[in-house]
Amino acid sequence: MGFGYMGKILRVDLSSAEIWEEEIPDKVYEAYLSGSGLGAWMLYRDVPAGADPLGPENMLGFVSGLLTGTGSHFTGRWMVVGKSPLTGSYGDANCGGNFSPAIKRCGYDGIFFTGISKTPVYLRIANGKAELLDATSLWGKDTVETEKILIESSEKKKPRVVCIGPAGENISLIAGIANDRGRMAARAGLGAVMGAKKLKAVVLSGTEHIRVHDRNEVRRLSRRCNMYVKFQPPFVSGPMTAYIGALTRMLPVQFAQDGMLFKIMLKKWGTVSMNQLSAEMGDSPLRNWDGSNTDFGIKKSGSVNPDVFTDCEIVKYYCFSCPLGCGGICSTNDSKYERTHKPEYETVLSLGGFCMNEDRDSIFYMNELLNRAGMDTISAGHVAAFAIECYEKGILSKDDTGGLELTWGNTQALIALIEKMIHREGIGDILADGVKRAAQNIGKGTHNAAIHAGGQELAMHDGRNDPGFALHYSVEPSPGRHTVGSQLYYEMFQLWKKVRGLPKVRFMYPKFAKYKADKKKALMGAACSKFMNVVNGAGACLFGVLIGVHRVPIFEWLNAATGWDKTPAEYMIVGERIQTLKQSFNIKHGIRPKDFKISDRALGIPPQDRGANKGRTVDIEKMMQDYWEELGWDRETGDPLKDTVERLGID
Repeated sequence: MGFGYMGKILRVDLSSAEIWEEEIPDKVYEAYLSGSGLGAWMLYRDVPAGADPLGPENMLGFVSGLLTGTGSHFTGRWMVVGKSPLTGSYGDANCGGNFSPAIKRCGYDGIFFTGISKTPVYLRIANGKAELLDATSLWGKDTVETEKILIESSEKKKPRVVCIGPAGENISLIAGIANDRGRMAARAGLGAVMGAKKLKAVVLSGTEHIRVHDRNEVRRLSRRCNMYVKFQPPFVSGPMTAYIGALTRMLPVQFAQDGMLFKIMLKKWGTVSMNQLSAEMGDSPLRNWDGSNTDFGIKKSGSVNPDVFTDCEIVKYYCFSCPLGCGGICSTNDSKYERTHKPEYETVLSLGGFCMNEDRDSIFYMNELLNRAGMDTISAGHVAAFAIECYEKGILSKDDTGGLELTWGNTQALIALIEKMIHREGIGDILADGVKRAAQNIGKGTHNAAIHAGGQELAMHDGRNDPGFALHYSVEPSPGRHTVGSQLYYEMFQLWKKVRGLPKVRFMYPKFAKYKADKKKALMGAACSKFMNVVNGAGACLFGVLIGVHRVPIFEWLNAATGWDKTPAEYMIVGERIQTLKQSFNIKHGIRPKDFKISDRALGIPPQDRGANKGRTVDIEKMMQDYWEELGWDRETGDPLKDTVERLGID
């Protein structure tokens, strides 16, 4: 066992109920780190080509990060990995909370499941013993109830729990996995994999020591990082953010963004700081990607301005090792749910402006419903908006919807539709597997209203405003992902300050320059992918590293924790290796990378005739080709080239 990582994983065959440990060679950690890098290595090695994502051969892995528990900041993220039933590709989902250190304190870097149990079970690790226990009495309970029961039944210290709710049990392909009363690893439909395996929960309680090579250096770096996190000057009120967004929209030039501004907003409000700002500047897609800021203007979006979400915040919520605390526990007028997690920006806009819903309390309520059900709020908002558009165009009738009048902004109908999706009732049964399958089942040209990338619904960031989002939605091995890269992210990472050869962004540049597909954009996109693989292998948080690599020393923490002496450029090669292995997994499983190109409407084909993104079209074909070429993949197909695979030492 080296430093920073535990050197072994736990394997569980649910079909035979066999449990065993597997040691992982040091060279694997040096090549792939831990976290999603280790997960990708396991999936590529052990999931046979053509495996059914919902069958016994698929592997579901819960992985911690290499830096988790070392004393570094922003490094408490855990990830779940598996072949996605939503896209058929490599899939992973990232989550905060407090589950990541629990994996390592049980002595493992990851826990990997194969097979299918005959009856519902959960895995418990306590006192150094791992065992599968009956979960029949838990089946049917929501994520909050399940977690509460499992914690209260523990004889030792409070365990950490991940679990699925009714959405995962019902094999909804947009189901996620929850911990900490509703923190969700939501994307890629991996909650459905857990449900198919009849695995209700994983319960961990351990006391293993995490070895660190130079703990004093890790602490010194963390203290320096914390200086930037604590810096918090006074900032504008929530409603004023809308006018900042409007000003940004009207300016003919773009100012490069420093992550410290975003940090100030996160610390003040959390991710809801972006609600009105994004709607006004064109970052937030509205009305199922067909609307604009003219449809959800300042007066309407004022109902979801940042202040209305923090006004009911009782206490800030901090994930493990986070000094920022962008989350929050809130109390609203809802008599059913007195205490809820503050909704994230993605949730507010997907259930708000995306469906033209102006009711804040309904967003709190639906967020809690979906968290308890274990269903992705981004995907849920997408399928709801898809259904509303189909109803508006006469493709769906009241008979189809079970009497629901699915019109834009009809809050009560929206809530009822979400409930139908959770329980797979009526029209909800069709919608519970995402927009791509819903369009296939309904037909009648509805694919034009089903906006996705390879089956994965897109996030609330519009590529017509930042083409970098459109690129990463389309080229990531787990498609439709907004947490990997964009032109904005590249500006805030400021990787050129640590990695030679990467282009520096000018402080001010004309807006039209964003839409030019060129080598510089390819370098920026590839750099984001490589870097975020390092971040996810370390178990670090995107919001933390957006403050900038010169302030959040991810490379230096890795060296101090492990005793390695890698340069930032060498860590970027590690990230490149992970990215290429993920893409190789997809090729192995028959995926054609071109099929991940996002829907035309989200690319501005045809361009909008009004609003912030009026007249804009993204040249995604050339951007994808340039990106693939920069990574050493075939420019036309996206397949990793033999020379690249050999250069990276991938077996």
